[in-house]
Amino acid sequence: MISIRNLTFSRGNRKIFDNISMQIMPHKITAIMGPSGTGKTTLLKLIGGQLKPDSGTILVNDQEIHQLSRRALYELRKKMGMLFQSGALLSDMSVYDNIAFPIREHTKLTKSMIRTVVLMKLNAVGLRGARDLMPSELSGGMARRIAMARALALDPEMILYDEPFTGQDPISLAVLVKLIKTLNQTLHLTSIVVSHDVEETASIADYIYLMSEGKIVGQGSPEELTQSDSEWVQQFMQGQADGPVPFHYPADDFSEELFAL
Repeated sequence: MISIRNLTFSRGNRKIFDNISMQIMPHKITAIMGPSGTGKTTLLKLIGGQLKPDSGTILVNDQEIHQLSRRALYELRKKMGMLFQSGALLSDMSVYDNIAFPIREHTKLTKSMIRTVVLMKLNAVGLRGARDLMPSELSGGMARRIAMARALALDPEMILYDEPFTGQDPISLAVLVKLIKTLNQTLHLTSIVVSHDVEETASIADYIYLMSEGKIVGQGSPEELTQSDSEWVQQFMQGQADGPVPFHYPADDFSEELFAL
C-alpha cells in the first residue's frame, strides 16, 4: 500500500529522517512508534504530501506522492482518512455536519443519502445519538470518536492515526483501541498508527517500526520486539527511565559545576 524508500528529511540543520525505508502492508495495522520529537507526525505529513522529502521516494498505491499534480494529489487524498491528534472538529458545526461536510464537498449524493451515510458512520463508532451535539458539548473521548467517524466519511482505503490515545481516560482509551482494530478488520482498511503508547498500540498492531534520532532502530511484530536483543528496544517497550536513552542530558561533571567559583 505504501512504500517508503531511502527517505531523508531535515528541518534546518536537524535531520529528522536519515535514509529510512519501510513498507506499509495492505489491510494491516502498522504502528510508527518512538519517543516524542522523533518525527512521527512529520512522517504522516510526508505520506499525505503536505511536506516534501529532501531525497528518497514515497509511493502510495504505486504513485509517487511528491510527483503528482495538485489535482491528482487531491484525488489520492480522498482515499486517505486522517484522525488528527486534537480531533480537529469544526467548532461551529454540529456533530452531524462535521461528518456530512466532506461528503457534501466531494460527492453528489442527495440529502437523504448523505443522512444515511452520516448515521452509518456515527453508528459505527457508537455515537449516533450524539449527532445534534456541538463539539464543545463532547468529552475528549467522544470528540476523538466523532473525528474517527469523519475520517471514515468517504470510505477511504487507509486511515492515518496521529496519537489517537493521547489524553484519554481508561474507558475511552479501551473504546478507541477496540474501534481501530474492529474497523480495520471489518472494512479491510490499511491503518497507520503513530503513537508512543506502547501497551495499547502493541495490542492491536500487526507490525511496528521504532524510530529514534532519524533512524529505524527496531522493527517487527509486537512479539518479535518484546524478544529483541536491542537494549534501546527493550528500554522503550518496557518504559525504563534509564538506558541507551540516558536519564541525564549531557552535561559537565556535576560536582565540579556545583562547587565551581
